[in-house]
Amino acid sequence: MISPEDGCVQVTAHNIPASWSCLRLSHFIANLDSGVSVNGNGRPAAEGEQGVLKVSSVTLGYFNPRENKLIKDEDIKRSKTSPKTGAIIISRSNTPSLVGASAFIDKDYPNLFLPDKLWQTVYCKNVSFSKKWLAYYLACEYVRFKLTSFATGSSSSMCNITKSELLSLPVYTPPLSEQKAIADILSTWDRAIEKTEALIAAKERRKKGLMQQLLTGRVRFGEFAGQEWQEKPLGALFEEVKDVVGEKDIPPYSISAGIGFVSQREKWGKDIAGRQYSKYTHLRKGEFAYNKGNSKRYQCGCAYLVRESDEISVPNVFISFRKKHNNICADFYEHFFIANYHSRELKKYITSGARSDGLLNLNKKDFFKILVPCPLYAEQKAIADVLNKSVAEIEAHQKQLSALKEQKKGLMQQLLTGKMRVKGV
Repeated sequence: MISPEDGCVQVTAHNIPASWSCLRLSHFIANLDSGVSVNGNGRPAAEGEQGVLKVSSVTLGYFNPRENKLIKDEDIKRSKTSPKTGAIIISRSNTPSLVGASAFIDKDYPNLFLPDKLWQTVYCKNVSFSKKWLAYYLACEYVRFKLTSFATGSSSSMCNITKSELLSLPVYTPPLSEQKAIADILSTWDRAIEKTEALIAAKERRKKGLMQQLLTGRVRFGEFAGQEWQEKPLGALFEEVKDVVGEKDIPPYSISAGIGFVSQREKWGKDIAGRQYSKYTHLRKGEFAYNKGNSKRYQCGCAYLVRESDEISVPNVFISFRKKHNNICADFYEHFFIANYHSRELKKYITSGARSDGLLNLNKKDFFKILVPCPLYAEQKAIADVLNKSVAEIEAHQKQLSALKEQKKGLMQQLLTGKMRVKGV
């Protein structure tokens, strides 16, 4: 693990160090080039094609070139301003939390172009400074707060900042040698973050492959080879949970596709059950709920297993269910639902036409008719154990990633404001 103290010494003074200067951003940046608004198709540009960047390509300190849309043929000639090596791209128009977000560009992207809502820096000539250091400075929490204060527009929609406001930003400027040292230290954290992200992506791909092979019976454990899987109606294995909250005080939860059960207070900042709360379904650990809301990832709805809490309550529009007997491995079926293998069967029963509440047209009786695989309990358990181990590995790396990002965030706040100094510079 990298130590934040390596190469650094704490500064107790509240003001910037005596060897530092407070300059305007215009001392470093002469101009800000923007792109133009062009029409794009729904998909990203493939190799050899031209794409226009989405605003979402720039988040807090990170550039994602895959966030682009293929430019329509008739608009290619109008596109201009490609991302250049060493430049910083800044979002001039975005949501309140992301307006002014910026990212350093590590190489040329000749086939990608900026939209009108992104700026690219044009640096002042004859001024020596570390571009990477400046990029880190613009992404630090202190500067993010300042940029947000410049923004105009609705607090709940898109906000804007002007060139003059951005270029007037005060920049705490250390000597060039310290700029480079700060950039080197923070780059070390970036490399560790990128390495961990790549590891997580590889583990995710491995887990997906395991699910495709194990949950479909394409790959079998040796001791179960030759034993055919049965298919059974869901209702033969599970029964509906009809317990209601009534007068009990049980925390209300909802379901977010791709995440699972989420506390209503955490998701919306308050409980939204209202008068319907007493009719909410009372779920216990080891029981399931199916959300009929469709999403990009789960167009036929999603189902999750209650894992973390002993008991929760969920809206009664969810279809809640539990296993009928102990010879069923709930974890096996949780992975089956997460893999979205229930959708093929559900399509047989979901009727067309939108409901006023946005939910899919599917009744409980038909839901319990869907066919699901039913290997022997021992094989269900063996498959679930492998997939649970894969999930645990990913979660461990995600915790490590979160820790690295928090360390970097703290270091940026300390190093870029002069509260912590680099040793030997």
